[in-house]
Amino acid sequence: MDSTGTESSAGTGAEKGKAAVSLTKATPAPTPAPTPAPTTAEAPDIQSHDTFVIKKKLSLTAGEYVVSVARPDGSEGEPVAYAREKRLSLRGQVTVYTDASRKSVLAAFMGRDHEVGYMYDVRDASGQSFGSFYEDAGGFFLRRTWQVRQPGTMKLTGRERSRVVAFVRFVWEFVPYLEYVPFIWPYRFKYTESGKPLMTVTKKLGLHTRYVLEILAPDIDRRLAIAHTLALDALEVD
Repeated sequence: MDSTGTESSAGTGAEKGKAAVSLTKATPAPTPAPTPAPTTAEAPDIQSHDTFVIKKKLSLTAGEYVVSVARPDGSEGEPVAYAREKRLSLRGQVTVYTDASRKSVLAAFMGRDHEVGYMYDVRDASGQSFGSFYEDAGGFFLRRTWQVRQPGTMKLTGRERSRVVAFVRFVWEFVPYLEYVPFIWPYRFKYTESGKPLMTVTKKLGLHTRYVLEILAPDIDRRLAIAHTLALDALEVD
């Protein structure tokens, strides 16, 4: 180093340059914002609707159903649920989904042994029961009768309205081999509590299995009503 200190100044500049480079390399590059994880599909707002059309789709692997909101003319509107029946289930097992992808469960039911025969508990996606139904064998001669229970709210009794159709169905079940074939004749169930009509289920005549569910009481859980309507078809030959 000379007397003017030139070498010392140059050395100091080089060291500052290295420090600047080192500091630049140590600073991490900004990372992009994470992509939000996909969320589970929300259940459709079915409680605000009173009339639904339930149509069975032809399938070789399982019983499949599409539940739609009914338009004023009775035709099928917006789909709000999809159901799938587990085949070869002796007690009947049906799962209802919020969409066609079958990723989000709206409700499900499966039979269990009970003093009345089979009791069907209807549960939500978490497994919590919010209703049940069973066929009342002693409810009325020939005419099929169902008891639908919504805890803390109401107890519905559903019965076939037509004695003629009930008689035809009764005979149908005793004809050899026909007991394994779904009853093709249209029918209607009327559900009451203390004599007051609160719900109806009508099976329509046509090439496709089709039901119209009409709910007359705002407090009836639509999930329970839909599940029971599906049971009328899914359990027909059980």
